[in-house]
Amino acid sequence: MHLLHRNRRLRQNEAIRSLVRENHLTPHDFLVPLFICEGKGIRQEISSMPGYFRYSLDLITKEVQFLWSLGLKSVLVFVKVADHLKDNKGTEAYNSDGLMQRAVKTIKDAVPEMLVMTDVALDPYSSYGHDGIVHHNQILNDPTVEVLAKMSLSHAKAGADFVAPSDMMDGRIKAIRNTLEQEGFINTGIMSYSAKYASAFYGPFRDALDSAPGFGDKKTYQMDFAGGAKEAILESIRDQNEGADILMVKPGMSYLDILSEVSKSVSIPVAVYQVSGEYAMLQAAHQKGWLAIDKVMYESLIAFKRAGAQMIASYFAIDFAKKYNL
Repeated sequence: MHLLHRNRRLRQNEAIRSLVRENHLTPHDFLVPLFICEGKGIRQEISSMPGYFRYSLDLITKEVQFLWSLGLKSVLVFVKVADHLKDNKGTEAYNSDGLMQRAVKTIKDAVPEMLVMTDVALDPYSSYGHDGIVHHNQILNDPTVEVLAKMSLSHAKAGADFVAPSDMMDGRIKAIRNTLEQEGFINTGIMSYSAKYASAFYGPFRDALDSAPGFGDKKTYQMDFAGGAKEAILESIRDQNEGADILMVKPGMSYLDILSEVSKSVSIPVAVYQVSGEYAMLQAAHQKGWLAIDKVMYESLIAFKRAGAQMIASYFAIDFAKKYNL
């Protein structure tokens, strides 16, 4: 055979493969989810998320300093709220001395350069476990948006660099952007969960925060997983036009097609969330001896970059940075 073109020439060894590789990962590509709880001296493993932990505030200082040493420069903060503070109005969500607000201040005091993003949704604060105010088993959109705007402002006042609305209420990006502008927080960014699906892959996360819905499901506000890219693109473009700075697709591994289409359709950065169920199933297969966790971790993360993500929220961020930080 006399072939002019042999594709295998560029696959012969690691040197040439790495030279021509189109997609690369570094610790700088990650958003590290942090779960914060009340108490002292708590580093509690989440049973459905092997190797991942909740931290009390007194231990979070050391943890974020460790993240920074690994080259991980961005965190996405979630809080586990005590039951006695939950109600149907999200009152605790905008308490200036609430757990989220104290967490932001603690992280910024520990590592001022750390980029801090905060979850904005009512489910951790809701006595019903839903992302919005409930009336006769219906999730009210507009009253919820008012609370989300107050919540976002309180996070900005605490020092958050970005607020990350994950609730999927209509019009919340515009309301949050207007509130931040009116109050002088013109540099506080918004990362909108613009394409968030009603997925069965969120179970371990809800265990971590005790935020499962108390009735029904979240299908009246999160997107139908059988829907196509048109709806995701429409949501994303609307959020971009309302003032979002970054858009998020969630979940990740089962929605690479959506991630690809959204990234091609907008002009701002796109993030993806490799969610708790995706992390848990890979860890479970590893524990059974069926998969090599380091290899499937890297392969799944590269898939997000290949599909168009510019940043990745993943529970594998620390493991990746430990193994691959150069």
